[in-house]
Amino acid sequence: MGGLSPTMMATTAAGCGGGANGGGASGNCCDMSVRCWCRWHCKDHQHGAHHRLLSSGFLFFLGCFVLLGSIGMLYAWLAFTPTFRTTLAGSGPSSSLLGCREDNEGSWSVGIFYGDSPFSLKPIEAMNVWKDGSAAWPVANPVLTCASVSGAGFPSNFVADPFLYIKGDTLYLFYETKNSITLQGDIGAAKSTDKGASWQEVGIALDEDWHLSYPYVFNYLGQIYMMPESSEKGELRLYRALNFPLQWTLEKVIMKKPLVDSFIIDYNGKHWLFGSDHSGFGASKNGQLEIWYSNSPFGPWKPHKKNPIYNADKSLGARNGGRPFFYNGSLYRIGQDCGETYGRRVRIFNVEVLTVDEFKEVEVPFGLTEPNKGRNSWNGRRYHQLDVQQLSSGEWVGVMDGDRVPSGDPFWRFILGCASVAVVAVLVILLGVLLGAVKCIIPLNWCVRNSGKRSYAFLAWERSNLLSSKLRRFCSRLNRAPSFLRGRIRPNTCVGRLVIAIIVVIGIALMCTGVKYIYGGNGAEEAYLWKGHYSQFTLLTMTYDARIWNLKMYVKHYSRCSSVREIVVVWNKGVPPKLSDLDSAVPVRIRIEKENSLNNRFKMDPLIKTRAVLELDDDIMMTCDDIERGFKVWRQHPDRIVGFYPRLIDGSPLKYRGEKYARRRKGYNMILTGAAFIDSQVAFERYWGEEAKQGRELVDKYFNCEDVLLNFLYANASSSRTVEYVRPAWAIDTSKLSGAAISRNTKVHYQYRSNCLLKFSEMYGSLAGRKLEFNMRKDGWDN
Repeated sequence: MGGLSPTMMATTAAGCGGGANGGGASGNCCDMSVRCWCRWHCKDHQHGAHHRLLSSGFLFFLGCFVLLGSIGMLYAWLAFTPTFRTTLAGSGPSSSLLGCREDNEGSWSVGIFYGDSPFSLKPIEAMNVWKDGSAAWPVANPVLTCASVSGAGFPSNFVADPFLYIKGDTLYLFYETKNSITLQGDIGAAKSTDKGASWQEVGIALDEDWHLSYPYVFNYLGQIYMMPESSEKGELRLYRALNFPLQWTLEKVIMKKPLVDSFIIDYNGKHWLFGSDHSGFGASKNGQLEIWYSNSPFGPWKPHKKNPIYNADKSLGARNGGRPFFYNGSLYRIGQDCGETYGRRVRIFNVEVLTVDEFKEVEVPFGLTEPNKGRNSWNGRRYHQLDVQQLSSGEWVGVMDGDRVPSGDPFWRFILGCASVAVVAVLVILLGVLLGAVKCIIPLNWCVRNSGKRSYAFLAWERSNLLSSKLRRFCSRLNRAPSFLRGRIRPNTCVGRLVIAIIVVIGIALMCTGVKYIYGGNGAEEAYLWKGHYSQFTLLTMTYDARIWNLKMYVKHYSRCSSVREIVVVWNKGVPPKLSDLDSAVPVRIRIEKENSLNNRFKMDPLIKTRAVLELDDDIMMTCDDIERGFKVWRQHPDRIVGFYPRLIDGSPLKYRGEKYARRRKGYNMILTGAAFIDSQVAFERYWGEEAKQGRELVDKYFNCEDVLLNFLYANASSSRTVEYVRPAWAIDTSKLSGAAISRNTKVHYQYRSNCLLKFSEMYGSLAGRKLEFNMRKDGWDN
């Protein structure tokens, strides 16, 4: 790249000293094919260096690239800031400065499931297990994460490969935890006394000088043994518990093979060892399985006659995926489907024949409903390990790991991001060529032929080297491209301007894409942990037939948010849509009302299974991360109305004003419930209590003010703070796109609300003395 004025070009040509016949085999230094070389390689080295540094082509490229990069960083600031998690305890996925770092192996965590059988397992959130201390109504998966382990003082990038050991009413969980400092797999341990709803980190049960995973724990003759994967060591080692669950000693090396994901099962009078050896010649990685048998877990082990049992496609479930189990007298093996990515899903196989000479198994349906929220679900992309056991009560409990991203996701995002930025660089050069700022693409002195002094032997080699000759010809031809392109596409024509505009738009889009892949994280808008638990809420909106377009977009977007359990549509007027017309990742229930009343928004609904309800108008669109942040704040203050639109009610007489007024006065005392979290048990009862009857009648009279009334009812019931503001990154009013706004006349709308303020103040007391200041939260956001 480089550009010179005509005067400088002539000066440079003269300095080269070439004539029409000069230059020998290389041609004239100032010939058209090597004129770029003349511009970049003058005898005046100081002048040449200065020129290369400050050439117009270089400055154009640098300026455009900096400009596009600034646009990309602005995009990142607007789009990704909400997803940044602080490392303060409980404020995000990580509660440790050292833990929960992005890892190429994934972001695995562990969930718990219950059912009447191993084939009817449901996640804990479906069982309505509540924990008052963390406002988890209900508790939701995952129940064990890198954040909980790191918060206990054991920095971890992820937790995976869970195995249960049950002692009475206490569940012990052993799992692989990848140490954030050593980047090595260790075996962690946790325990639960409430059937897995909450877990206490016990510590690191096993830490060797090599990678450990798959901690298969079992009982034999009254002793507790663990057989973790030690393939990096090249051995299969059996440990015995000295002081369960944290002290273990090596009992025996039972096999000198680098087996992965192995288990031992007692079946028909023999002990059977299932494992995969990927080190052998011709072994299919994640598609190979071998079996051995013995009279005891300590061996000696004899290979099965049909080994390898599998050595084929890795999607067939050959690699073990957890503890085998017995159900109704049959033995079942769990395998991993690694077809699309490592650990894509588990598959269940009924072992029909297992003898020293024969083995046969057939796949059976698992019955687990896979999540469809994509990366916003903790196990939305893959789940590869299951341990399911029966409790003394007869109920079955299972632990399973899950990940929201495929294997190697950070690496591939970085590659795609760099590729996007590289294409932007090419587009900038192309733009410079069309505008005349770049007249030379590759200076020929960059090629081997023109790179300074050489020995005679090297020159002889170079002349005979076909690659060097082709490279020089390629550079020469490439440098003719600028004049060719400018001849075909002139920037002062309509077509030229259109081409330049397209290049600029594509460059901006690619730069934003590159920044997204490199700096935007894994693209997930995750739920926030609070006091060791995740939870869920019900999303409720009120609409009618003229706003179906809004509703479809609303359901499609918000149903993918991590903590949304159900969407309830309060249908006030007209023919409701069919559920099949709505693209939803969660159940949708349409509640058809007999009367068109705004009071229906807060009607008591016994079918709602969560304490938290997000009242959100169908014409408001914001990020799932904003919704999740608001939900976390509500869990911290479940007795308050927590929302995204503040108002300040003051003055004499009282007058309703917008958010700008509250910002100017630096305070608020009301939160609009068109976008707010409330406690359904508390708020609905207050709204439909006897003292709110007059207020509800006023709402019906004006067909307005239902949200104002709820704020007054909360304030009247408590002398403490009753509202909390969460500032969204951005919000869009989609009613302006569809033309179906409820309050089209803002002046009349505000007048009705001012009338309501006067009436409600007489009924329930004034809000004027409850002003709260906007300030900065610990998580870095205004409130």
